[in-house]
Amino acid sequence: MKVLEGQLSVKGKKIALVAGRFNSLITKQLIDGAKDGLLRSGIKEEDIILAWVPGAYEIPLIAKKFAEKADIDAVICLGAVIRGATAHFDFVAGEAAKGISKIGLETGKPVMFGVLTVDTIEQALERAGTKAGNNGFSAALGVVEMLSLIDEIN
Repeated sequence: MKVLEGQLSVKGKKIALVAGRFNSLITKQLIDGAKDGLLRSGIKEEDIILAWVPGAYEIPLIAKKFAEKADIDAVICLGAVIRGATAHFDFVAGEAAKGISKIGLETGKPVMFGVLTVDTIEQALERAGTKAGNNGFSAALGVVEMLSLIDEIN
């Protein structure tokens, strides 16, 4: 049996980051983590592009625009949706997740979900670089592994 596994190193790939400005205190930390992960994995800084959108709900549209571009190899979606006292959280988090997941299937490119969906600001901070690591960094490693695996399959 032949087993295929992506590596945590790629070269010559161009990555788009799409980040929600809402909760930017958290999102900026996720961006820093993603950039760190990409640079450590062999992506050059000039091959990373960042686009800001108003919030998590708007991420899928711009992520799809990037994924459709021939010169972009993968997209990392970053943001933070923090539960409040209304049902707004459920709509925003659900639609962002649904939209982001469709893009990879439609385009055949890795599109990583690095949007935090948490109950409290404390949980968001934990996942943006304190106790629970940095989900932006994890999303970057995930996209690198997927790109490597796709190259291996092709």
